[in-house]
Amino acid sequence: MTDEPVDAAPDTIRAAEFFAGIGLVREALQPLGIQVVWANDIKKAKRDVYAANHDASHFQLDDIRNVTAKDLPSDIELATSSFPCVDLSLAGNRRGLIGSESGMFWEFARVIEEMQEQRPRVVLLENVHGFATSHGGKDLSDALRQMHELGYSCDVIAVDARHFVPQSRRRMFIVGVQGAVPSGAQSGIPPISGVRPRWVQRVHALHQHLDMHHLTLPRLPNGPQDLSSVVETMDSEDPRWWGKDRQAAFIESMSPIQKARMEALRDTEDTSWRTAYRRRRNGASMWELRRDAIGGCLRTTGGGSSKQALVELGKGEVRVRWMTPLEYARMMGAGSYTVTAGTPNQALFGFGDAVVVDVISWIGQHYLLPVLRPQKVLQAA
Repeated sequence: MTDEPVDAAPDTIRAAEFFAGIGLVREALQPLGIQVVWANDIKKAKRDVYAANHDASHFQLDDIRNVTAKDLPSDIELATSSFPCVDLSLAGNRRGLIGSESGMFWEFARVIEEMQEQRPRVVLLENVHGFATSHGGKDLSDALRQMHELGYSCDVIAVDARHFVPQSRRRMFIVGVQGAVPSGAQSGIPPISGVRPRWVQRVHALHQHLDMHHLTLPRLPNGPQDLSSVVETMDSEDPRWWGKDRQAAFIESMSPIQKARMEALRDTEDTSWRTAYRRRRNGASMWELRRDAIGGCLRTTGGGSSKQALVELGKGEVRVRWMTPLEYARMMGAGSYTVTAGTPNQALFGFGDAVVVDVISWIGQHYLLPVLRPQKVLQAA
């Protein structure tokens, strides 16, 4: 491994960010005293956004299959890995960990294995809920077994980003700990809680033959109930609003139920917002408004139902447009992020493929710090 000096406070936690994307893991962890000293991704467009917001001198733009332990600095205490979800998502091809995208988990595991006696104390994995059901649960079992063989005791939790931002974005996390588990952690099957619904409890129950633990975590916050905090202020004459013909086609594609929902919101005295997705129903492309007032899960901009429109309703008016990069940033908890690097679609792709800053920050504060700097947490309390 390289031993490149990095200026840091004595108790700073050194981290490596695999599949770094545009750098939202770093955005979340840096205020907690966790310094990312190495990052990697294969997409130049994502690296450009990363570099517009963070020092990218330690960013290795390369296929992870070309990465070896020698490329990483020494004394890494935390490794994060938001490996691709394409083959695990219910909306994807479900090839699982044998797929060319999600199978990159094994390349991450290979690098960790190569680190030998200098393996990070903690590993944080993030992916979609479909990871738990891929190939009947075999893919998750294989991943947990691999972590066990690398010397990690694992905890599995699930967090929906709607507890922090106005976006329904359900993700699962695996926290692997090498050596002593954090104070208060227990073995056995965890009780059902906000971060461990029944399906997560079942994951723990099925893998008691491996090193597993669970740490009691605080209750998740309620989260915002509407989109008012993310909507970009825009004049009614702004050209980004769709013209009459396009808006008429949007409304015409709706089912009677969807039109009734839209009209009820249009005729109120207050302005409100809804997100809309394009769906295939009975062979036809149709627009559907989300029932609640938060956004659907942001996805990479690949067509179909991947791209969300914003609908402004109230006082007898309806306006429709695509969501903007700034709104995507705010939905991901990164409202202060520079989004001008690359094209607007590249920005949308980067945010749709990222983690929510507030979620990672919450995990960092309540899980990663208690493991890596327990004394600091006790002093703060």
